Amino acid sequence: MRLSQAWIVARHDLGILAHRRGIVAGLIALPLGVGIGFPLLTWYIVQKSTGDLGAYLPDLINAFSVWWVIGAAMIPTSIAAYAIVGEKVEKSLEPLLSTPTTDSEILLGKTLAAFLPTIGAIWLGSILYQVLVDVFTSGPLGYLYYPSWSMALILFVMAPLACLYAIEFSVLISSRATDARSAQQYAGVIFVPFIFIYILGEIGSFPLDTTNLLYIALGLAILVLGLFYASERIFHREEILTQWK
Repeated sequence: MRLSQAWIVARHDLGILAHRRGIVAGLIALPLGVGIGFPLLTWYIVQKSTGDLGAYLPDLINAFSVWWVIGAAMIPTSIAAYAIVGEKVEKSLEPLLSTPTTDSEILLGKTLAAFLPTIGAIWLGSILYQVLVDVFTSGPLGYLYYPSWSMALILFVMAPLACLYAIEFSVLISSRATDARSAQQYAGVIFVPFIFIYILGEIGSFPLDTTNLLYIALGLAILVLGLFYASERIFHREEILTQWK
């Protein structure tokens, strides 16, 4: 596999995505909404609480932080779902498939095109989130909650893995679909398991401590490897070139 060829594919896709307003809006809106909304909710809870905040506020903040994993899975679905079927509809995929670039290089390039802007937006939004949470909770807690090891694990391990999982699943769907809208709808189920994890953490049934986060990260890593292998086996350029109408 030639990384230089994969980067050419990624750079081409990034140039196209930069002109798609819906995708750019998603890259901005979700990280900004989570980065501001959840700290404001935390502040409201602090203002209204009459009990011992130290007893439950850290668990609540940990649950909120899982939204960065959810966001990392949500944002790239529209990018990756468009990556193949969208270009096919717009007649821009055939020239790429007709080049000597291998299937693995094409898939890696399209993965990078969805991964890099997503992770960049997640990391930037998380900085705003952590600063605001510290501003609103340092007084009641008596210390700065962030930075923390659990947040580092979420941002630098779980979020990238969730992003790759979503991308590979979306590419897998879009490589078999013939309509961009249906590909995106099928890919939309990707982040549902993360919502379930968030709810369990919110109600205290599944503590989102470092140990449990590591277990989730291990499961995501296995899924990512399996999906990348599957996408290579299912992606057939000859079929796309001759049978898609």
